[in-house]
Amino acid sequence: MHLVQALVLLALALACSHASASYQPYKTLVAPITKDTATSLYTATLNFHESYVIDLGAPFSWCSCPYKHPPVACKAAQCMSARSYLSPLCPPSSSSSNNLCRNCITTPVNPIAKTCALSDLTYKNVALYTTNGRSPTSSINLNDIYMSCAPVYLLKSLPSGTTGLASLSWASLALSTQLTPPYLGMTKSFAVCLPSVPNGKGTLFFGSGPYQFRNPALVDVSRILSYTQLIKSPKSSDYYIGLSGISIAGKAVRSPRNAFSIDPFGRGGTKLSTVIPYTVLRSDVYDAFVNEFKKATRGIPQAKMVKPFEYCLKSSAIASTRLGLQVPQIDLQVASGKNWTIYGANSMKQVSKDVACLAFVDGGKAAEQAVAIGSYQMEDNFLVFDLAQLTLGFSSSLLGYATTCANFDFTVKP
Repeated sequence: MHLVQALVLLALALACSHASASYQPYKTLVAPITKDTATSLYTATLNFHESYVIDLGAPFSWCSCPYKHPPVACKAAQCMSARSYLSPLCPPSSSSSNNLCRNCITTPVNPIAKTCALSDLTYKNVALYTTNGRSPTSSINLNDIYMSCAPVYLLKSLPSGTTGLASLSWASLALSTQLTPPYLGMTKSFAVCLPSVPNGKGTLFFGSGPYQFRNPALVDVSRILSYTQLIKSPKSSDYYIGLSGISIAGKAVRSPRNAFSIDPFGRGGTKLSTVIPYTVLRSDVYDAFVNEFKKATRGIPQAKMVKPFEYCLKSSAIASTRLGLQVPQIDLQVASGKNWTIYGANSMKQVSKDVACLAFVDGGKAAEQAVAIGSYQMEDNFLVFDLAQLTLGFSSSLLGYATTCANFDFTVKP
């Protein structure tokens, strides 16, 4: 009788334990982001000590694996998803499609070196902080997160000490999907806030807000966002947004007609990328853009060009404000009718003591996109990617609200 009562009590305890775990407020997870000045790349810390380069366009994540790692069957849904993005940079492999196939083979790519390797798909546990939006409150371990293995040479040209690459694309194996599981009641969205300084921690949130930063009081940046539609490309897992035009100091840049449209082959449009350091414009867009910026700054003494930039100015002749150098603001007019405003902190790059350059690059006449918004233009801008609603929330510079991406409190407060 005592044994029966003990078993009943144990069953009730387990049921209560399961219920309490399922109702934990794990609505938002958070990881710190670090800027690497040597490579102009950004890494997110997972498992509290592993650094992964953030990539908004990669179809899946990858990491260096131990010799023994759990394999994934070739007929598994995760394998089919990973192999729907076979990179042409890798040699062809039929090992995952023949009858003798045992392990799923994928093609992880280093987006900087443009190198690829045939590697196993595997899975691992990922630990992250949970947060109430103000600071981390505890941690949680998510099991069976699928990634590709990768040889050590694929880490070449990435920040020192990097473990691998973290995919935040809209693909099904991206962390943006795997780390927002429905069983936790999380919103299928993530937010990125890239730091502008190497000694500050930016933020990567998975799930819904609030997202509170010090200024020195707390400000919920989710309340200052404008929104526009996210566009999926038929050719890749990158994020695109609609752009209707660009203006400088309120004056429209005379871009060619349909300059920002996507053609039937998937070329053109406006892409967002965290592995491109500075915004790249196709030549027809770039020429008109730079000419208009030159007109708007003709009263400022020029300096010699510094590669990769074409137009540079003497910064000692420019006033400094909390939004950066006081140069004409640049407005990206997105499809929703809102403006993504770029101030001096994100438009001008200080390359020497007295020289600052317009931080936009000519991508050539055959550039794949009309505009590829780079990471420098995203620094200290808060971006929310809502994959359920397919919308992008953007703040423009947080400097205008007396805060930065490095002002989230990472002190764990249970």
